[in-house]
Amino acid sequence: MTALWGGIVVMIVTCFALKYAGLSVPQSILQHALTVRAVELIPAGLLGALIAVQVFADGSSVQVDARLLALGVAAVLLTLRVPFLPMVVIAAAVAALVRQL
Repeated sequence: MTALWGGIVVMIVTCFALKYAGLSVPQSILQHALTVRAVELIPAGLLGALIAVQVFADGSSVQVDARLLALGVAAVLLTLRVPFLPMVVIAAAVAALVRQL
């Protein structure tokens, strides 16, 4: 067995163990108020962090450019309850226009 197959087997066993551990969590922990609140908030926090990285990061440095303005336009359109696809198109168009200036 090569090192590659050894690594694959270790990953398979680890993934199965994580899945089994997740299924073995008692209902009292899953229904606890703190757990429910964390499950509600973690995706929003992760999405916000992902957006911040995509808007401000340029390799290993922080950069403010047209993406920030596009994000602002998207936020305004979001508050106006514009549908998702037009919001993305308009924000992308704003970013493209700013980059052309």
